[in-house]
Amino acid sequence: MKNIRGRERVVIENVYPELDCGKYPVKRVTGEKVKVSADVFADGHNQIRAVLLFKKKQKRKWEEIPMTHISNDRWEAAFTPAGTGLYEYTIKGWIDHFSSWQKSFKLKYEANQEIDTDLQIGALMIKEALNIATPKFRKKLTNCIDYITGNRYTPAAAASMVLSDEVSAAMDVSSDRRDATIYEKVLRVEVERKRALFSSWYEVFPRSTSPVPGKHGTFRDAEKILPLVAKMGFDILYFPPIHPIGISFRKGKDNSPEAKKGEPGSPWAIGSKEGGHKSIHPELGSLDDFRRLVKKAEGYGIEIALDLAYQCSQDHPWVQEHPEWFNWRPDGTVQYAENPPKKYQDVLPLNFENDDWQNMWRELKSIVDYWIEQGVNVFRVDNPHTKSFGFWEWMIAEVKNRHPEVIFLAEAFTRNKLMDRLGKIGFTQSYTYFTWRNSPQEFVEYLNNLTKTERREFYRPNFWPNTPDILPVSLQHKNEAAFITRLVMAATMSSNYGIYGPVFEFMYNVPHPLREEYIDNEKYEIKHYDWKTMTRMRKLIALINNIRKENPALQTTWNIFFAEVQNDHLLCYGKTDDEKDNKLFVVVNMDTVNTQGSWIKIPLEEMGIPADSDFEMNDLLTGNRFKWNGEWNYVELNPLIFPVHLFRIEQ
Repeated sequence: MKNIRGRERVVIENVYPELDCGKYPVKRVTGEKVKVSADVFADGHNQIRAVLLFKKKQKRKWEEIPMTHISNDRWEAAFTPAGTGLYEYTIKGWIDHFSSWQKSFKLKYEANQEIDTDLQIGALMIKEALNIATPKFRKKLTNCIDYITGNRYTPAAAASMVLSDEVSAAMDVSSDRRDATIYEKVLRVEVERKRALFSSWYEVFPRSTSPVPGKHGTFRDAEKILPLVAKMGFDILYFPPIHPIGISFRKGKDNSPEAKKGEPGSPWAIGSKEGGHKSIHPELGSLDDFRRLVKKAEGYGIEIALDLAYQCSQDHPWVQEHPEWFNWRPDGTVQYAENPPKKYQDVLPLNFENDDWQNMWRELKSIVDYWIEQGVNVFRVDNPHTKSFGFWEWMIAEVKNRHPEVIFLAEAFTRNKLMDRLGKIGFTQSYTYFTWRNSPQEFVEYLNNLTKTERREFYRPNFWPNTPDILPVSLQHKNEAAFITRLVMAATMSSNYGIYGPVFEFMYNVPHPLREEYIDNEKYEIKHYDWKTMTRMRKLIALINNIRKENPALQTTWNIFFAEVQNDHLLCYGKTDDEKDNKLFVVVNMDTVNTQGSWIKIPLEEMGIPADSDFEMNDLLTGNRFKWNGEWNYVELNPLIFPVHLFRIEQ
């Protein structure tokens, strides 16, 4: 029995959040609350106390916050991490004998029963607490003992003293916790910088930034679009791979198996005689040019994000230097990527089960280290679900241990369990199925799954209406209203969002006849865009990004809630900040051709609006204002005029 702590009586269980029995940390950013709840109870009818303990991992001393009893033995408290890094938290609970005595004493006093003996019991408990009390509380407790053990007290005065807030607080701080129960696990929180939760991405192929049609763009050309990207309000400029492109089996226009002379190939076919993942495509410029671009972007408040694609062309130096890192077929040829019937002869997957895996892991990590040295702290990771989970967990932890500011975006369109695993093992953000959700009900179900379940603790969504790989049905051959709705929804539903830049701006909507992607895909050819003209769509993008920056309610994903609506074509949702000072409400007409209207039930309580009050709906996109009152109000949207209301509620 010597290992049994028989005097511990408090039970702590069902702690939330706790991922996979504490195996993985939950995610937060600096300034974002960590709200912790648990079932805390004990045998009998004694009063109990519980505190939330937390600290930065490297520190020894725990800070504590009193937990509040909610109902049915459920307790909760929250702490706010001040900086990045790993934090730890757990829960402590104990029997509060003094408050239990207070509860019994108060009942006896109010029933006019004899209380002298009870006062003596209370005095003994207070006297024992003096051994623990700090000087600040010792005098208060000593005065209490002197009064209730003297012969001149009155029952009313004694009761007032021992039940006072001052004595209760002093005894709470000075209570004996030697028999307290501490939750059996120390749980963790990974705290990242704010851009992990709030970011806007603009994707562009740097080779398509030349002002001269048909000419290969350079980093110097890309510098010239920085003012435009900044004016539109984006804070991350993402480049597909910038490395040398293989010659062998190079893909031609529209993924043709044979490239014609002069066709540039897919930048995801990485590696040639000029080098691999630590080299730059010669036509883009030099390493100094890239460093200069990164520095220039910083001056505009923009970070350059690079594509991290762990795959190779057949000309990559690794094929000759480390043939064991690849799969080889019986005929002596190396195995290229396939997704039958599709063949990607220009791309070789790595073999994560090879015998030299440790050296391969180190080399793959060194690629990230190298580009961090060049000033890159944001990486969009290509198809991470096709690489070893164990590798990602090790690599990301190693990188973030030295560089907690680094952001990894997972480009994983795959099964939910794989996407969740990537979030748990360290990826900062992830692409989502937003691109393929179409009806209002689909969006309600999907957003509730992302924000109202445990997924919110580890899976940060990043909403993209389109990518170079995907022209979704929602945009194929669609009008301007379709592009506006997708833009507004991505930017207001999720606090992280991105667009495949100029292609979205100019509303390219023609799909390949056989695939859900663009015809004449930019992955296989150089494009030319009008970077000078400020189009209506560019103005709208700039306006939306500015609205996001000015309204705290749009700077988190987790606060979304949906409104009841009597028309299946309309989607209505709201967001507020924690104090409910900033209130946003969005109405989207998902029918991008026909006018749709409906009565909408505003969730007044969730938005912090008094019942039956008048309030003004200020449309931040159009400048129109409407007077609304109470729960039910009527709205109508003609998509050919404007398909969305983005209201700020003003009272």
